[in-house]
Amino acid sequence: MWHPYGGFPASTEPLPVVSARGTRLQLADGRELVDGMSSWWAAIHGYRHPHLDAAAHRQIDTMSHVMFGGLTHEPAVELAARLARLAPGALNKVFLADSGSVSVEVAAKMAIQFQRSLGRPERTRLATWRGGYHGDTLAPMSVCDPQGGMHAMWRGVVAEQVFAPAPPAHYDAAYVAELERVIREHADELAGIIVEPVVQGAGGMRFHHPDHLRDLRRLADETGALLIFDEIATGFGRTGELWAADHAGVAPDVMCVGKALTGGYLTLAATLTTDRVAEVISAGEAGGLAHGPTFMGNPLACAVACASLDLVEAGEWREQVARIEAGLRRGLAPARELPGVVDVRVLGAIGVVQLDRPVEMTTTTSAITSHGVWLRPFRDLVYTMPPLISTDEEIDLICAAAVAGAAAAGAGR
Repeated sequence: MWHPYGGFPASTEPLPVVSARGTRLQLADGRELVDGMSSWWAAIHGYRHPHLDAAAHRQIDTMSHVMFGGLTHEPAVELAARLARLAPGALNKVFLADSGSVSVEVAAKMAIQFQRSLGRPERTRLATWRGGYHGDTLAPMSVCDPQGGMHAMWRGVVAEQVFAPAPPAHYDAAYVAELERVIREHADELAGIIVEPVVQGAGGMRFHHPDHLRDLRRLADETGALLIFDEIATGFGRTGELWAADHAGVAPDVMCVGKALTGGYLTLAATLTTDRVAEVISAGEAGGLAHGPTFMGNPLACAVACASLDLVEAGEWREQVARIEAGLRRGLAPARELPGVVDVRVLGAIGVVQLDRPVEMTTTTSAITSHGVWLRPFRDLVYTMPPLISTDEEIDLICAAAVAGAAAAGAGR
């Protein structure tokens, strides 16, 4: 079995899970772990949620899948309508995809086809800032950080994109000037500008000032590039707003969503765009968007996604995220005093402890699981993105485990 980002033999032994409920993972050896990762940030409502379970059962008794080419069905129609209603701005056109990475591929195609349809075929590149992560397929890899990211080995294979420096945590006029210089210098070749708004996820779990999104909106308007927000990790309340873009009051031309879209039950993503972008692409040489995943609009996934949106629209996540944020700030604060810790940061239901060197996975993970918690450190980070249903006691336990993991990672320096 080949596990993600690993080789043979595996550097760490994977833990067999036999069941999951609420926030808890039951292991084959009888141990129970609180999942502080929401299964890579997707299971925001926890496991075996009765409302999502019921939706899955109802749909599988009707049809689990039907092709979306030439056919349609109510779960997809309902999901698209609800996403369009919830999205910022006027993102009224919804293209359903298989995964977050594919939704970014679709966004890149949208931007390039949009420019071609306007008679600007030379505009094929994407601009972004360093420190980002957008997925593991070729177009998303091309806009991941080209030096510090996990995709540096693909330089010369993926398309060469345009990179500005990584965005600072605080608003900085000098940074804005440099960002503007980079984008204007390449304006004539840019199809779009793509970023993760407010939170850069797997590129390093960094936070930046929301006002930088307003600068990007202005620059996109002035240069004719499409503004693309990758909300795959940040959407559905994770940062304390429904969309990270809401922190800035900015709407993009294209938005990618995934991960928590189905509450972690099934793989599904979507790329949303405006009427104008859809109309321009449809009037172009291809006559439409040149993409069509086999499992696009999968009825089972769409039905569960609609059930997940029921919970999101009920609005309890606002209180949950605010409470989790307070717990993470309180519980992770002791890590600031540990050897090797260079930063502790919290935003919404995201808590990060950063060290001065990469963690040793076996020792660090063992320290974390000994506290009855599951976290998956990477690079120089011990971090958590817990399910939004986590109790105060579970957040305290997650924080204690994260601090213990950071202590183990920093031991012997």
